[in-house]
Amino acid sequence: MGLVVQKYGGTSVKDAERVMNVARRVTDTYQKGNNVVVVVSAQGDTTDELIEKAMEINPSPSKREMDMLLSTGEQISISLLAMAIEKLGFPVVSMTGWQAGFRTDSTYGAARIHEINADRIENELDKRRIVIVAGFQGINKYDDIVTLGRGGSDTSAVALAAVLGADVCEIYTDVDGVFTADPRFVKTAYKLDEISYDEMLELASLGANVLHNRSVELAKKYNVKLAVKSSLNNNEGTYVKEVDQVEKMIVRGVTRDNDCARIALCGVEDTPGKAFQIFSLLSKNGIGVDLIIQSIGNGTQKDISFTTTEGDLDKALEVMDGNRSVLKVQDIKWSKDVSKVSIVGAGMVNNVGVAAKMFEALYNAHININMIATSEIKISVLVDQKDAERAVVAIHDKFLV
Repeated sequence: MGLVVQKYGGTSVKDAERVMNVARRVTDTYQKGNNVVVVVSAQGDTTDELIEKAMEINPSPSKREMDMLLSTGEQISISLLAMAIEKLGFPVVSMTGWQAGFRTDSTYGAARIHEINADRIENELDKRRIVIVAGFQGINKYDDIVTLGRGGSDTSAVALAAVLGADVCEIYTDVDGVFTADPRFVKTAYKLDEISYDEMLELASLGANVLHNRSVELAKKYNVKLAVKSSLNNNEGTYVKEVDQVEKMIVRGVTRDNDCARIALCGVEDTPGKAFQIFSLLSKNGIGVDLIIQSIGNGTQKDISFTTTEGDLDKALEVMDGNRSVLKVQDIKWSKDVSKVSIVGAGMVNNVGVAAKMFEALYNAHININMIATSEIKISVLVDQKDAERAVVAIHDKFLV
């Protein structure tokens, strides 16, 4: 008898028809002799609708009360799915995050899982019940409900699979698996049969919205076999696991991330420790930084540019402007009309000419590069947002067609 953890996203349970479809999929897996634990997200646009309701009452609600509100979306989903499975005649029980034993830290809105006491789940599985768990939530040391942040249901599912020793964790969504690029605008994109944890982690971190990066981190750490599949058909999906590349460099995917903003600090005093001073200030204020460029300077001054998320832009500008005299910055410029375009592939560092080939594709498409960053497994460039889709298509056609 195997143990399968399945996770269904909001589009997979958005209405009664989709809920019944999921119920049939779950019970089919159960009838094959497996124990089944199912993690469910809030239906469709429920989370966005709850946020709108909150804004109607209070434009600046506390994060604690927002977590109390947003966690109800998953509670609706699990109870409806349990009712659907009951209707099909199978034993089932639904649980909230705290009932399922999720203990987290106290970071409201973006909590991290500390431990899972899976005793109750295991007891229910011993009774051959299907267990439905609310994703995206847990409980902190104050016994407050907290949420895990965007993509948190993926993380809930992988964490449960790790703790329970599941044979596989199946992530069901509205696409057939992991594609080489976004098939909505890259017509030549195709589905990958398998991909390594490291490659998937980079793709997830760089804008691919199929899996949440924290869930991939957990899967890699605890060697959880992941399968990304569509809940709308029976096509074979993409398996995320350790993959032996044997030093062969294969570009696995091209991504675009529009959640970018660029800040340029112009005329920074060219003295030792200045970069440390700038980025430690940002770090202390909880502002994440990605691409960084520092000019050579003219002996007394230099320019430092970096990217952050759009959500952190205003705070970053406030911090930089508030410390302008201390940092000795002459001018601060910024832009939100930028996107990060990246290629990902294991062994990239050992293969010469990859960057040149990428830049040639952008040159041929008449797309200007604003910033560049590289690692062993990825090359990222910052381009104007209006050029981002064309950039992805041009690079994909260069490497993957």
